[in-house]
Amino acid sequence: MLEVALQHRYPGFDLDVGFTAPAGLTALFGRSGAGKTTVIKAVAGLLRVDQARVVLNGEVVSVRPAHQRRLGVVFQEARLFPHLSVRQNLLYGQWFSGKSSGLGLGEVVELLGLEALLTRRPEGLSGGEKQRVAIGRALLSRPAMLLMDEPLAGLDHARKAEILPYLERLRDAAGLPVLYVSHALPEVARLATTIVVLEAGRVRRAGPAAGILADPELAPALGLREAGSVITARLVSQEADGLSRLETAAGPVWLPRVEAVVGAVLHLRIPAHEVILALVRPGGLSALNILPVVVAAVRIGEGPGAIVQVRLGEEALLVRITRRSAEAMGLAPGMQCFAVLKSVALAREDIGA
Repeated sequence: MLEVALQHRYPGFDLDVGFTAPAGLTALFGRSGAGKTTVIKAVAGLLRVDQARVVLNGEVVSVRPAHQRRLGVVFQEARLFPHLSVRQNLLYGQWFSGKSSGLGLGEVVELLGLEALLTRRPEGLSGGEKQRVAIGRALLSRPAMLLMDEPLAGLDHARKAEILPYLERLRDAAGLPVLYVSHALPEVARLATTIVVLEAGRVRRAGPAAGILADPELAPALGLREAGSVITARLVSQEADGLSRLETAAGPVWLPRVEAVVGAVLHLRIPAHEVILALVRPGGLSALNILPVVVAAVRIGEGPGAIVQVRLGEEALLVRITRRSAEAMGLAPGMQCFAVLKSVALAREDIGA
């Protein structure tokens, strides 16, 4: 458990934030200039602010220098030692940790898939491989918490897709809370268990990721173009025609083959603009995924758009449509309708563990 309360004044910008980061991966999300990097650097002790109270697992660490806070930090750049092998880079943090507990070298190597890289030097690694080594080095310093500042921002699409499964594994298997900074909503939606939305140096909202992502009032702050929500699905079969069948709270969904074992529980990020609503179950469509839903909320924007929140059992889905469509359909809380989703609307990086 991490408790943070920070205040700092810059010319033309005041930071005043307070939040709690529970177990799991807590994402600090906001647009450029919202204060994300200032917060994580202040928590790490790398930036002195006007007022700071940082409590980690009941201990006030803000009174300590950075090297005594037991916080592993991973930056956007891997910052590996070029003259050391991967194995030597990994062990560097362990040499100074002074801790006997925590993950060992073998466990970190297996967790991050580094077996084939141990004898190589950093110049021979891809961007994603370098970041995996940097994460491993931070883990081997035996931290009480891991801080990650835009770790995927410098990677191309392919390298991000490469490293995301390892970050999921780290979140679920390492038993270590993570404070994660990003301005990329799809990345946050896939990884976060808790989200803290920062806006102009203030906490706009904080809470469980599913609720934050599916809140129509927060869609403008999160970014309308990337707005979307996450629902849970279980992989039930791999079909002969190359599709995978997944079961959701509202019924089956078919997607291009998902690389997972049958029975796996997955999280699907569904972009709000890729969902169509219908008052009656449509027929004669190429779209395979038609789910019965109930309207929970309708937010009419200042422009021509509207955001509708619909419910699938206990989960919520955001739908972005025009104001004209919302008014013509008479959408209101409690109405039953159907959500139509294209099978090809979900990118592979939108499907996570």
